[in-house]
Amino acid sequence: MDVLRAIHGGLIVSCQALEDEPLHGPMLMAAMARAVHLGGAAGIRANGRHDVEVIKRMTGLPVIGIHKATNGQGEMAITPFFSLAQDLVEAGADIVAVDVRSSRPFGDPLEELLPRIRQELGVLVMADCATMEDARAAAQIGVDIIASTFGFRQGDFGAEPDFSLLEEMLQLPVPVIAEGGFWYPEQVMQALEMGVWSVVVGSAITRPLEITKRFVRACQRVQAAGK
Repeated sequence: MDVLRAIHGGLIVSCQALEDEPLHGPMLMAAMARAVHLGGAAGIRANGRHDVEVIKRMTGLPVIGIHKATNGQGEMAITPFFSLAQDLVEAGADIVAVDVRSSRPFGDPLEELLPRIRQELGVLVMADCATMEDARAAAQIGVDIIASTFGFRQGDFGAEPDFSLLEEMLQLPVPVIAEGGFWYPEQVMQALEMGVWSVVVGSAITRPLEITKRFVRACQRVQAAGK
């Protein structure tokens, strides 16, 4: 399968649930992935070996595998070690996403980790960025995809896409996947019309807890304004 071609111009759905959320677990996430597959998703982003394995088997779609790891201080990094990337590939991931933020709290050195994943595991590597500087550094080391994963803005009701960051990233000679804060089809259309390779949508589709919070915030704002 030409993975990049398969996801080009399409919707990638992030099927994830944190450990403290009711939908956490491979079977529930696999059911979610099956639903978005039936809805026409071009690919899935999934967290952890078990979720990747079940989702890949159930859908057959291209899977972006990640492993969210935390340290003793509660800081998070995405696929910070080669061993975690290897687990994801063995589970069936077609693309491995790696946290490339300059503020990444821990992990193997990126100049060693990124090429090692590409060369030894034979999969595409996606750089999860927060800033244009992150994207430039990753492109210089060598990656297959740049993503705006951490580069979102905070709006009235939560995260929103940073289209100015996407515009800058599109100047790099690497496919750009838009991710972070997408809640409306119009936002997805805008990103694709700008020239991004594809768009990842997560919470707006697969996290009812976060969806509910946004609607509750809207109700609370009206109540507050009426006092």
